[in-house]
Amino acid sequence: MHDIRLIRENPQAFDAGLARRGFEPMSATILAADAELRALQTAIQASLARRNEASKLIGQAMAQGDRDRAESLKSEVAALKEKLPAEEQAERDRLAALQDILAALPNLPADDVPDGLDEEGNVEIARWGTPRSFDFQPREHADFGPALGLDFETAAKMSGARFAFLKGQMARLERALGQFMLDMQTGEPGYVECATPLMVRDEAAFGTTQLPKFREDLFQTTDGRWLISTSEMSLTNAVREDILPEADLPVRMTALTPCFRSEAGSAGRDTRGYIRQHQFWKVELVSIVRPEDADAELERKTRCAEAVLEALGLPYRKMLLCAGDMGFAARKTYDLEVWLPGQGAYREISSCSNCGDFQARRMNARFRRDGAKANEFVHTLNGSGLAVGRTLVAILENYQQADGSVDVPPALLPYMGGITRLVP
Repeated sequence: MHDIRLIRENPQAFDAGLARRGFEPMSATILAADAELRALQTAIQASLARRNEASKLIGQAMAQGDRDRAESLKSEVAALKEKLPAEEQAERDRLAALQDILAALPNLPADDVPDGLDEEGNVEIARWGTPRSFDFQPREHADFGPALGLDFETAAKMSGARFAFLKGQMARLERALGQFMLDMQTGEPGYVECATPLMVRDEAAFGTTQLPKFREDLFQTTDGRWLISTSEMSLTNAVREDILPEADLPVRMTALTPCFRSEAGSAGRDTRGYIRQHQFWKVELVSIVRPEDADAELERKTRCAEAVLEALGLPYRKMLLCAGDMGFAARKTYDLEVWLPGQGAYREISSCSNCGDFQARRMNARFRRDGAKANEFVHTLNGSGLAVGRTLVAILENYQQADGSVDVPPALLPYMGGITRLVP
């Protein structure tokens, strides 16, 4: 959510930031709605003040024996009382309308985010690892994965497209990946492992910006709750409506959870294989920090995700997203793209974002500096460390052998119960 005071102070800068995100200028509309709201609030305050004043004057008039004056004041008070509910409802309506306008607008990009309206404007920052040279034509995981236990047909019988049923050694590999990632992030990086709800209410989904804009991307239960599309939704909302002591920051949390996405806006994309599913596992990394620490925390968080790829020996590249390609809540984002030899392309496997105070304002999540009286909004960051299913795909394609088997990366061997190779 945007700070209305900053829009009042510098509407041109606000519109310039929106333009970098591909949005039309909105400051004039916002300030007009804000002016109407403030005028109505002023009128309500005047009515309340007059009602209180008139109520006091009634007693004075009665004490002075001026019954006509007292009756006139009583009539005025009654009229004010009758008028106030309508004015207060109008205030609520105008406040909601202003909030709706603000809630529909994305976060503004940081100054060092490159311009651009889509992925063509993203900037490669670095690469790690050398893609493997094969002495055979590497295949996509969807072509040899089923023989190893990546079963799409069984899942389709019970759930439809974009689900998978993992069996035996393949299920063990996916479980091993999740445990390995959690162990990495709860080790030296110091993230606290959490087990979170998989369903949240409207206000939580609003707080992390899945609502209202991305309603169609979510699954909703019959009692109105939302299945989480990422545990960012539950982890970040852990501090909603809190006032944290400065000494408690930074807060770093991680969780391995299923994630549920309708993929409403991705028709025709990645319909084969295990890359884009309605249900998948992911290790999420969430940080709650002081404003001045957010930039460094983004670098640290991204490095934590990179370390997983490097430990698994998976080549990747680090991309700085342009203004138009970032997520709705982000002010700066790094994507990590892993090399998939079957596709001959780099594909996103992690996205790490600094959201500034954008989510905190929606959640009313604050902290108080030592010795200070005023509260400030925290800054929130999130990132994948990593998407488990896409990491499994990367292992299948990068460690595949000519006979259709797949070597298990050395880092995962302690988690595999003696399995060193997935065999058809």
